[in-house]
Amino acid sequence: MPIVYEASTRTFHVQSRNVSYAMRIVKDGYLAHLYWGRKIKTTGLKDPIPTTFRPSFQPNPFPEDERFSLDTLPQEYPGYGTSDFRSPAYQVRLADGTTISEFKYVRHRILPGKPKLKGLPAVYAESEDEAETLEIVLEDAVAKLRLIVRYTAFRDHDAIARSAEIENLGDRPVRVLRLLSASVDFPRADFDAVHLWGSWTRERHIARRALMPGVQAIESRRGASSHQHNPFLAVVSPDATEDQGEAYGFSLVYSGSFLAQAEVDQFASTRVSIGLNPFDFEWLLEAGESLQTPEAVLVYSHEGLGGMSRTYHKLYRTRLCRGVYRDKERPILINNWEATYFDFDEEKLMRIVHAAKELGIELFVLDDGWFGRRNDDKRSLGDWFVNREKLPGGLEGLAARVNEQGLQFGLWVEPEMISPDSELYRAHPDWCLHVPDRRRTTGRMQLVLDYSRQDVRDAIYEQLAAIFSSVPIAYVKWDMNRNMTEIGSAALPPERQRETAHRYMLGLYELLERITSAFPNILFESCAGGGGRFDPGMLYYMPQTWTSDDTDAIERLKIQYGTSLVYPVSAMGSHVSAVPNHQVHRITSLKTRGHVAMSGNFGYELDLSKLSEEEKAEVREQVAEYKAIRRLVQQGDFYRLLSPFEGNDTAWQFVSEDKSEAYAVFVRTLAVPNGPLTRLRFKGLNPDKTYALRGTDRVYGGDELMYAGLPIPDLEGDFRSVTFHLTEVRA
Repeated sequence: MPIVYEASTRTFHVQSRNVSYAMRIVKDGYLAHLYWGRKIKTTGLKDPIPTTFRPSFQPNPFPEDERFSLDTLPQEYPGYGTSDFRSPAYQVRLADGTTISEFKYVRHRILPGKPKLKGLPAVYAESEDEAETLEIVLEDAVAKLRLIVRYTAFRDHDAIARSAEIENLGDRPVRVLRLLSASVDFPRADFDAVHLWGSWTRERHIARRALMPGVQAIESRRGASSHQHNPFLAVVSPDATEDQGEAYGFSLVYSGSFLAQAEVDQFASTRVSIGLNPFDFEWLLEAGESLQTPEAVLVYSHEGLGGMSRTYHKLYRTRLCRGVYRDKERPILINNWEATYFDFDEEKLMRIVHAAKELGIELFVLDDGWFGRRNDDKRSLGDWFVNREKLPGGLEGLAARVNEQGLQFGLWVEPEMISPDSELYRAHPDWCLHVPDRRRTTGRMQLVLDYSRQDVRDAIYEQLAAIFSSVPIAYVKWDMNRNMTEIGSAALPPERQRETAHRYMLGLYELLERITSAFPNILFESCAGGGGRFDPGMLYYMPQTWTSDDTDAIERLKIQYGTSLVYPVSAMGSHVSAVPNHQVHRITSLKTRGHVAMSGNFGYELDLSKLSEEEKAEVREQVAEYKAIRRLVQQGDFYRLLSPFEGNDTAWQFVSEDKSEAYAVFVRTLAVPNGPLTRLRFKGLNPDKTYALRGTDRVYGGDELMYAGLPIPDLEGDFRSVTFHLTEVRA
């Protein structure tokens, strides 16, 4: 795992178990990218970086060397204005109004472990022998600026964490206009770009297309990572599949506006960069101040997209998520939202609780509508006190009744928002994001609280802490149901207004750290209208996220399949809901709804008290089945078998780390008349092991299961599914 510096060639070699990442100091201090890919011995990488003469349109910083140009040099953290015309990783405006800066190598150090980032979520090492960190210090002597670029390599994960920090060493203010987390120059352009896109109720669909000359970018300008694009971009070889080919992943540990892009230049090289979106961003650095970027996690795999995904899954599951629930089995829950919406009282809720107890469900979650005068979505956000007309015994009374039935109690909150029709807004109308003399645009009849302000965060903390400390709450669903408009803060001076959106995220992270530390035994689930903020930044504080407000099983095939490109199944909330489905009005069998929902953190979102006895019996079986496979699903290795983006059939599989157990789900969307006889081939098994198929007397070799597969039985009708549960036969 060592990070090596070879002084004779001024080369840094960052290594994990299977991957090398190398860079070199060239000329009088430029940090150049050398290699990223399969592991190479430390004695390699001796050749100089190729250079050649180009026309005068590629200027030469050194007149005596016409072969050297920054416009063609592969760089680690490039700037703009001193002969590199490609997209820069940073840009600053100096006190004299100019925007020219150039950082040169000064020194470096190699540290055991992984230091924390200032005020930002990041992957971590639990001990110093798990990782090493390289800090390279670059300086611009003219501008009196220091830049620290950091690289962490992990012993057990083929991932590299990158970030940057800029510091003002001078006595005059500097404005940071652009500061990305990572930039990598590849000496080739024969890549496909892969990213995740969508909308509310249609999140994280996989998009793949060949790179073309020019810039191909995805971004969010919404103040959140967004439903529309996820803060992730991969470039892959054109022949890359799930199981083979090269894949280079870039994932940003951040929950706000971001930019990820690939730029193919005139010489068919590719610059991939990711970080804070520079659109409408500016940060004032006074003398002695510094600014830290969010972290980018880079993953290389020569085993295709599947290998890349499993690296992200294990790293994020075990070294991004934290707390007592990181490695703990998550409870099966019932949420009342689609069962009642705002129309409930205590007795209606208890009928659902009684039914849940009979079926073996472990947690009841009270969703929106329990506070203030919240009988619809037009009022009371910010008034976090119980509605006694609905709950005369308060949350304490309801929670006690739920606990008496043997279920844990959970609660929905939306603490980042405020309704204009609320006591909090009437008392503090300046506490929301707003711009003087401009209208305050609402979404879902709500505004966004200004979390850049300490007084606002303190007030929300006190309200929530009072509830969490007085009610036996085991689970909290933390929702956020709109994006930012009129992004301004009454507490910031004019010269810092363009810092508001990022300061909001820093404030949110501070509050989440404070509240999750104060209540470590609560399982927090993030939500943003479903998957509008499904990102690594939120997973640092909350180990699971509501995957989508779309609970239709067939729509969830693409949503959950796409989400798995980066995120572990342990992060995905997935529920069975009523039919016709409330989002797309599709009627799907309870069996199929269960199979899809069991491929995540399992729960129900319907009125259990209205189910028939036959349906209750089936739910009881689903609950028992999930309890039997829960650890495998939540902690096992995940393999995608058949893509819903490529055909009528979808399949995926879970395998235990010791390869002694596997569980696969197969779903056929539409019935095919006189269709083919299909076999499902498994992945990730031990070819030398023997496996029994649960529910049958059949036994198979791991090699047979992977190479020949199992036949899919006849599935009559649309939206049908089948599962396969394999366990090792021990001698």
